[in-house]
Order: sequence, then structure tokens, then C-alpha cells
Amino acid sequence: MKKIQYAFYHILLLIVIISCQPEDPEPNPPTNGTVTDIDGNIYSTQIIGTQEWMVENLKSSKYCNGDTIPNVTDNNEWQNLTTGAWAHYNNDSQYEDIYGKLYNWQAIDDNRNVCPCGWHVPSEEEWTILENYLNGQGIAGGKMKSVGTQYWAIPNTDATNESGFSGLPGGNRSTNGTFIGVGTQGRWWGILESGNNYTWYRRLNYLDGGLGKYNANLNDGLSVRCIKD
Repeated sequence: MKKIQYAFYHILLLIVIISCQPEDPEPNPPTNGTVTDIDGNIYSTQIIGTQEWMVENLKSSKYCNGDTIPNVTDNNEWQNLTTGAWAHYNNDSQYEDIYGKLYNWQAIDDNRNVCPCGWHVPSEEEWTILENYLNGQGIAGGKMKSVGTQYWAIPNTDATNESGFSGLPGGNRSTNGTFIGVGTQGRWWGILESGNNYTWYRRLNYLDGGLGKYNANLNDGLSVRCIKD
């Protein structure tokens, strides 16, 4: 009986000692925050290196100053635009919660700022800083893609999302107004105009782990990830 009592008190003592120990410090303190746009949409953010990025695609229908960005659904009107506009993929609002909106270049190149106040569309230099922090163009994309195949098509090669960028394949709207690529690629605007009719965008693809850099036509509709000022 005494042996049982001794064992019981020994176990009780261990429980008390363990419960009194201080908690281990968080090895990697969370760096997530939030930002709210002019429409009231709330986005998660992530510090990656020296930068803070939104980790969701932009959904705003207004510029930072409150002016409305038109939703253009007609293909002919879209391809002839000379002012800012947005569209849902396939003109279907069900895509917004996951993939956000697609914006033409004129909406990006507007001093009213398509991003939430205090944030902006990343420059090509800022994309390059991110790329270099993630060890180069050839492998950075895998570290930026959300994992699994719920949204990405199989095989979603090299996706780890270790950066926390959580890139999704929102597709794009072509210059002629047609929609392509949802599930297979995500394309995001960058600011560095390379000619009268083209500028740059960055691309993640389901077949590789790279972060591509390509020319975009000014009337393409692409996703937007904002970066903090």
C-alpha cells in the first residue's frame, strides 16, 4: 500500500513541477498582420525578409481615394480600354473570394493607387528583392506557391510555400477579353514599363518551381499583390 501511495505522490509531484515550468519561447514568432482596403476587405500579410506582402490577391473595386474602378465584362470594350478596369475570372464573382480580381495596366498605372492606402503595387526591383531572398528565380516560385492540389492543378511542382506568400493560380484575362489559366498559373503585375505597349509581370506555374518574368500587354487582366510602403 505504501508503495502505491509513494508512486502516486511521485507522479503528482512531477505533474506540479512540469506545470510550473515556463513555456518554451516561440522559435519563429508569427509575422502575420492584416490590412484593410477602401471596400473593407481584410487581407492577411506576411513579412518576407525585409518586405511585408499581402498574402491574398487584391479585391478592391475602388482606388485608395475612394474613386470607383469600373467592372468591364464585355470583351470588345475590354480590349479597347484606355482607363482602369477590373474583372472577375470568367466574369463570375464566385472566383473573387479565392483569387481576387483581375486588373488591367491602366488601373495599376494610376496615381490614385489601386492598393490600400499605405501599400502599393510592387516595382520590378521589389519583386527581384523577394526573388533573391528566396534564393533565385529558378526556385523562388516553389517557395511562394500554396501547397497541395485543391487549387493548383497536378503536379504543383516543388510547392512548399515556405515563404508564406501563398500564391494561387488565379489565371488571367487576355487582351482580347478571354480568360485562361485558372488552376495552372498565377500572374501578378509589377511596375516597370519596358515599351509603349508592354510592361512586366511575374508568374507562378503548376509545372515548375520558378518565378517567371514576362512581358504583359497593357490590356491584359492580371492579379495584384500589394507590398507595404
